[in-house]
Amino acid sequence: MVQTLRFIDLFAGLGGMRIGLENACKNLQITSHCVFTSEIKSSAVAVYRQYFPEQKIQGDIRDISSDDIPDFDILLAGFPCQPFSSAGTRQGFLDTRGTLFFEIQRIVQAKKPLGFLLENVEGLAKHDQGRTLKTILHCLQSLGYQVTWNVLNGKDFGVAQNRKRIYLAGLRQSVISWDFPPYPPKRLADILDRGQPLLENTFAQLLLSHYTLDELQGKAIKDKRGGEDNIHSWDLELKGSVSPEQKALLNLLLKQRRRKLWSEKKGIQWMDGIPLTEEEIHSFYPHSALSTLLEDLVEKGYLKYEHPKDIQSVVNSQGNVVKKRVYREDLAQGYNIVVGKLSFPITKILHPHDVTPTLVATDMQKLAVVDGEGLRYLTIREGLRLFGFPDDYKINLPPEKAYDLLGNTVVIPVIEAIVQKMLEMSL
Repeated sequence: MVQTLRFIDLFAGLGGMRIGLENACKNLQITSHCVFTSEIKSSAVAVYRQYFPEQKIQGDIRDISSDDIPDFDILLAGFPCQPFSSAGTRQGFLDTRGTLFFEIQRIVQAKKPLGFLLENVEGLAKHDQGRTLKTILHCLQSLGYQVTWNVLNGKDFGVAQNRKRIYLAGLRQSVISWDFPPYPPKRLADILDRGQPLLENTFAQLLLSHYTLDELQGKAIKDKRGGEDNIHSWDLELKGSVSPEQKALLNLLLKQRRRKLWSEKKGIQWMDGIPLTEEEIHSFYPHSALSTLLEDLVEKGYLKYEHPKDIQSVVNSQGNVVKKRVYREDLAQGYNIVVGKLSFPITKILHPHDVTPTLVATDMQKLAVVDGEGLRYLTIREGLRLFGFPDDYKINLPPEKAYDLLGNTVVIPVIEAIVQKMLEMSL
């Protein structure tokens, strides 16, 4: 077994993949040495440099020749995920960021390392009906590597977060096993710091005026489906007073607008929530003052009056024909729920006895927990723990920038477990 393992850290972010590899090496009593790091996001570079002050960080990997990269044993890359994510454009290799994968291919081909570990969003597995992943695997296998992949969940590796990601591991001579020993389960309560400053804003006070702290735990706040685990703006009368009849109407409309029979009736492709005409609403809510109820809800902003949308072929700004949802102005207007969960200062109160949902950059700074006699936001330190970062790791940035970085990072114990398997089978 080698005594020193050289590796490179591409699209390094906060350095989570590096920490995972270094932990695996320590477990096997192997010295590790990062010989090259690349990252272009200035906020990530600043945080990375603080934790790894000795590391020189290179910029855009597309501008760096393979000859200028030192020889190495393992390549790490959490390559940009937006092209394959449900939160992104889903254009895959048509998106310029998608082509960054080919920088990995270029470097592996030139340097011929012992192996590599790549991480991406779960959606890569099914993107373009699996063709994108098939292309990636073909590219890597053609370079002489035994490449396998798996979708793993962070909660199965001792972190209190439900985070599924795809991992691709390649070695020259071996195929790694994806069987891992069970980890002791963790729940949110295991990583919370108690006695933190509480929220005193109007929205938090409004929540507490309608619900007890026990009732709030585990509740999401959004004007979408969600059943008993969801609080809507009309439950809080956030946009104005709502009568019992209007609440009943809104709760019914929330479910009915998703039924496929309405899209079939209108001759459009089904989507998750379409506007319904007064006549259609009357079929399941035959109230004598329905028009008045609906108009009042529109005026207060709980409902919007709009045409249905349908999939249409349109020409984008680049002159390409693409499929897009656009309004069908030839169809009658109807009433639709005004959604947009990010408009609320708090989107979810996390339950301490559960794992968190998948943490994403757009949501993290709006996640709250019960602390003592009130509510507060999830702290940056707690966010780091939910990805398995050590407690001496610091992000000295404003919360919105810190959460933007955290929402795109990796679960360190998963990386550690995979790398340890790779090293045990190849060194």
